[in-house]
Amino acid sequence: MAGQGPPVSDGPSAISDEDFSSGRTAVRIACVAALGGLLFGYDSAVINGAVASIEKQFNVGSIELGFAVASALLGAALGAMTAGRVADKIGRISVMKIAAVLFFISAFGTALAPEVITLVVFRVIGGIGVGVASVIAPAYIAETSPPRIRGRLGSLQQLAIVSGIFLSFAINTLLQKFAGGADRDLWFGLEAWRWMFLVMAVPAVVYGTLAFTIPESPRYLVASHKIPEARRVLNMLLGQKNLEITITRIQETLEREDKPSWRDMKKPTGGIYGIVWVGLGLSVFQQFVGINVIFYYSNVLWQAVGFSEDQSAIYTVITSVINVATTLIAIALIDKIGRKPLLLIGSSGMAVTLITMAVIFANATLGADGKPSLPGASGVIALVAANLFVVAFGMSWGPVVWVLLGEMFPNRIRAAALGLAAAGQWVANWLITVTFPELREHLGLAYGFYGLCAVLSGLFVWRWVRETKGVSLEDMHGEILATAKPTANA
Repeated sequence: MAGQGPPVSDGPSAISDEDFSSGRTAVRIACVAALGGLLFGYDSAVINGAVASIEKQFNVGSIELGFAVASALLGAALGAMTAGRVADKIGRISVMKIAAVLFFISAFGTALAPEVITLVVFRVIGGIGVGVASVIAPAYIAETSPPRIRGRLGSLQQLAIVSGIFLSFAINTLLQKFAGGADRDLWFGLEAWRWMFLVMAVPAVVYGTLAFTIPESPRYLVASHKIPEARRVLNMLLGQKNLEITITRIQETLEREDKPSWRDMKKPTGGIYGIVWVGLGLSVFQQFVGINVIFYYSNVLWQAVGFSEDQSAIYTVITSVINVATTLIAIALIDKIGRKPLLLIGSSGMAVTLITMAVIFANATLGADGKPSLPGASGVIALVAANLFVVAFGMSWGPVVWVLLGEMFPNRIRAAALGLAAAGQWVANWLITVTFPELREHLGLAYGFYGLCAVLSGLFVWRWVRETKGVSLEDMHGEILATAKPTANA
């Protein structure tokens, strides 16, 4: 990011943690907003339990199957690109309700799909919901949280995502066990794999219902000239202390005669603001380290070490539990040691573990079935390295990137810039997901590339990312006027 540090206002106009009468209200509404992340994680991972059944029942080839798996990611990119602009027009809460409806429609449409084309269409609809949730939750949480605990509350998004992934894996396993197989009938003449999608309707209803219980973002209300309503919400969050000063500061950072648009991300002198590129870079690196290869294709690794298909499913659940646990570590640390140190620690850990896996798989032998064989200690080391990679990612790049994307952009461009960054993240996720199957016979090369990206991610953070711990959103407004010169300072 540009400059040496965020412009901090002097005197009584600065918004401090003491201005917040209580953090309890912010915690409650952040938890509701983060439920979108739960659906995000569930929808992204639920396809894993259904892949083999879809392939068998619809008699599709590998190309069609791969597109069915990745189609939700393209929908997510579309949802992310449009969510910010829509949220600027109709509000954050309305967009949450739309996302809940999209998840609900996708749950039934995918579960009842008679052929693969219909399934893909409803997977894309669910993906749009995922993209919308990936943008609106971090933006809304950042806009309603006290600076002191904003990192922890922003991390709830990632905690909800990984919890959704775990819930998906666990429910898939239980339904498959009850039915005696994912392609076996379970209830009402529907196969178990169809129920895997149907279950998503339950959290979608809960999310949509709870969205009616939380207030609109005060910064959106000010931008929409709904000052009395903004005053009411800020009074709920801040109490009476410095209420009018706070509204004035938000108005100053949003002052404009025209409506928000994509053009806001362009500098008056031409080109895109540097901070937008930083956000896009964080999003791409978060995916290019290959985290979703572990969750989408982990069976390749576990079976290569010699575990059965059932054992591989169990180890996939265990890996998702590790991801949840390490996210809790990030929540505990992010507001104490800061965003940038966590990212640098995570990049180092990911680089070491991924390069270790690259070396091991580069020296693996291929069996007659084309799968790598890792006998003896090499298999154990690969397993340990894979899980340590998840630890390094889960305590750093997983939650911290979402926190930064929610808080690093000035009020005026937050929704649009966050939408662009999130869309870039989903496109990067899609690229990694669709290219990995072709690299399964060259795992050393694949993990080598992910390891290189981990190294580059650390250099990127060290040079371009600036610490935002404890800084109010209004104090970051000056960033939009900066020239985006690189800095190596924290």
